[in-house]
Amino acid sequence: MYQVTFSDQSMGELNKMSVEEQMKIVEIISNISPDMLEHPREPIGRFSRGSRTFYRVRTDELRCYFEIKNGVLFSHYIIHKHSLTDFVFRFKLPVTEEQMIEQHKSFWKYLDTLRK
Repeated sequence: MYQVTFSDQSMGELNKMSVEEQMKIVEIISNISPDMLEHPREPIGRFSRGSRTFYRVRTDELRCYFEIKNGVLFSHYIIHKHSLTDFVFRFKLPVTEEQMIEQHKSFWKYLDTLRK
């Protein structure tokens, strides 16, 4: 089992949930073993973006994207399934972390910046 830490975005999403939902997600992430990451299968996936390896764990309506940093699971994003942000991240489109945050906070504002 790993120690788990959460980004500001992940904590913000967790704080919007009921305590029961929070506990379910934290339990799923906390029970991930090194063997599960070495040989991922549903509900865990793995992909690379540049030199970084990201993992995704699916829960009911959410996707948690994380990586291993210094032996700790660091949750970058908790994203609702079937959202644009989830689509972009899943299909590894060229998007920076800053753009992901912009999309999450204000999707339409982000689209306006692409036109310029």
